[in-house]
Amino acid sequence: MPAAPASSPLPSDNTHEILDFLRRMASMMSGGRNAEVLLDSASLIENLARRAAFAEQRFQDLQEDHAKNLELRDIAELASDRLIEEIAAVKVELAESNRVAGAEIGSLKDEIAERTTQAEKDRAIFAEEALRLKAAAQELQLRLDDATASLEELRASANSVDNSVAVVPVEALQTARHQFAFLAKGFARSGDLVSQTICEVGACAIDKALAGPGADS
Repeated sequence: MPAAPASSPLPSDNTHEILDFLRRMASMMSGGRNAEVLLDSASLIENLARRAAFAEQRFQDLQEDHAKNLELRDIAELASDRLIEEIAAVKVELAESNRVAGAEIGSLKDEIAERTTQAEKDRAIFAEEALRLKAAAQELQLRLDDATASLEELRASANSVDNSVAVVPVEALQTARHQFAFLAKGFARSGDLVSQTICEVGACAIDKALAGPGADS
């Protein structure tokens, strides 16, 4: 007969009574085949009872392990659900951050483009203004040259008539006076103080000439 496992639990009380009965019956016999059969049956029943009890204990252990596994699975599923929710929230947040960043980048690009366009316009306006001022300065220089030439002609005419008396047409002096005043204003707007001063001195000299010999007294 196979030996029962050492860790097997003892048979139940009901099984124990049956074993005692079979062993008493075998002891009452004077030996022989029947007594051996009774003893073998008692040993077999005892072994089967132990194995059944062990199997039942094992089954209970397995049930407990299964219950623990189910509990662990539930915990894992809850953790997985939370993780999935957190991942979804992070994805939403990331998408929103990308949208905001994209909008800001687009706004910055538009602002840079607008400023670049404005800078190009400002450069064009500055270049145009520089050309206009240059043309105005050239025109003023030409007027100054004409006025200077007129003044020299007037001086030459005055010297040819008399060294002490200047005989010059009043209209010519007034014309030269207006030219000097116009040139002085133009140089003042352009910031050319030297040319402005020269024109103002010329205009003042003509004013004195127009005023007559007694103007200085």
